[in-house]
Amino acid sequence: MNRHKIFAGCVTACLALLITAGALSAQARSAQVKPVQPMKAAPAGPLPPVPFESPLARPMPVVQSVYEFAARHPEVLQYVPCYCGCENRGHGGNHDCFVKRRAADGRVIEWDPHGSGCQVCVDVARDAMLMFNSGASVTAIRAAIDQKWGTRFPSQTPTPLPAKPSAKPTRG
Repeated sequence: MNRHKIFAGCVTACLALLITAGALSAQARSAQVKPVQPMKAAPAGPLPPVPFESPLARPMPVVQSVYEFAARHPEVLQYVPCYCGCENRGHGGNHDCFVKRRAADGRVIEWDPHGSGCQVCVDVARDAMLMFNSGASVTAIRAAIDQKWGTRFPSQTPTPLPAKPSAKPTRG
């Protein structure tokens, strides 16, 4: 009987520690989120060749389309988190899974090959791309991505929220 009480007490203490650690981890992630300056999109024209990892996460046309979307629409993907654990690679959002560096004018200088071999990265970017192409706002895209992917995976990049659209003045 005494062993059962000790065991139950240990289990309760462990659960309390896990819940506290999860809450502290969430607080730490939110504390790391820093405001970002909007990135410049890549100018129209050709992009540098993408260094693909093997095996590809998805078929080549899908992978190429998300890399091009990341280059042309950083105003979307800089506000979309990734859920594959790449925050451990220093990524701040899904954009970083594909674009490593840009020039001051927005040109892609260096790709990150990580995205080409990661199904989560490609699928998150593809979801964002399809929503954007159907006319969804960045705020709506972020909410949908958080809802779909945030419930599946325990970690995410420390990605800032998009600025809320300013309210239009009402005429009185």
